[in-house]
Amino acid sequence: MASVRFVNAQRIYPGATTPAVSDLNLEIEDGEFMVLVGPSGCGKSTSLRMLAGLEECTGGSIMIGDRDVTDDVPKDRDIAMVFQNYALYPHMTVAENMGFALKVAKVGKDERDRRVREAAKLLDLEEYLDRKPKALSGGQRQRVAMGRAIVRQPAVFLMDEPLSNLDAKLRVSTRTQIAALQQRLGTTTVYVTHDQVEAMTMGDRVAVMKDGHLQQVDTPLALYDRPANLFVAGFIGSPAMNLLPANVRDGKAWIGDHAVPLERDVASRAGSEVTLGVRPHAWHIGSADSAGFAVTVTVVEELGADAFLYATPDDPSLAEVATQAVVRLEGRRQLQKGEKVRLEIDPAALHVFDTASGERLTAGTPQVSNVG
Repeated sequence: MASVRFVNAQRIYPGATTPAVSDLNLEIEDGEFMVLVGPSGCGKSTSLRMLAGLEECTGGSIMIGDRDVTDDVPKDRDIAMVFQNYALYPHMTVAENMGFALKVAKVGKDERDRRVREAAKLLDLEEYLDRKPKALSGGQRQRVAMGRAIVRQPAVFLMDEPLSNLDAKLRVSTRTQIAALQQRLGTTTVYVTHDQVEAMTMGDRVAVMKDGHLQQVDTPLALYDRPANLFVAGFIGSPAMNLLPANVRDGKAWIGDHAVPLERDVASRAGSEVTLGVRPHAWHIGSADSAGFAVTVTVVEELGADAFLYATPDDPSLAEVATQAVVRLEGRRQLQKGEKVRLEIDPAALHVFDTASGERLTAGTPQVSNVG
């Protein structure tokens, strides 16, 4: 096992005017499960491939443990990678697929068989060792790919969206298995996904990327509670945070004709425009004569234990800045499409961001690197 460090790592593709990954500084602790997450094209897979040696690092350096591997070829980096498409050999059995890298490395047959059997037991694949990949389900193939990585006993596991080819139900169960397996093995793992729910449920820490820049790295709950900027606020959380542009006057944020009080230190640091962030659970339905925002119910999404209300503002001045509010309903409150309600914001759960810079203004000091 080993730690991993990106030190001002950069990747510029030939002919490109901007880096795919720019000045990445990220330290992954020994035995940690780190998830890189972000939208398509943000640089997360490029960062992983740079660590694997599949992409050239055109600036900075990459360390595994105390060894600089920037210029090492992939086979010399002591890593094992699980790809999106599993990359199994169709003409080989499960056992042969899992042990192939060991055979290439000239590991003895007895030792190969021992490691393959141990990995198969760990992954519940013992009864499938003599089958070919075409006889397996998607989830079983994914586990074979995991087994092929495990038998190598690498210092670092690299996983590039390994669940993207699975159906929704299987993704949920398999991500739990991967997280539990990593905890059991204690191997440093770098995992790439575009699915922020996957990132939040699996990672010890999560690194959020955008346009080749690292936006924030922290624990899942810290990202949710204290997003460093507007991008992280809007990206992390499902349903997404409600983001409401507002003007600042007299120590208050004005959304149309509605005033939201700001803490004194926030108001003193705010410019003329801020964006208020309201998580779905931070809305409350007030009484009919409350001073809250008047909205009309458009959809109520019943999910069993939870329910989410989607509503549009009645005030035309609000409709210009907020086309829809998403609210987590407490209990099983029965609301009908077209019903009028009033929404109030829990001031203790309000997030405030500077609209121009996107930076967070409310309390809490998130760990931020290379905000682009």
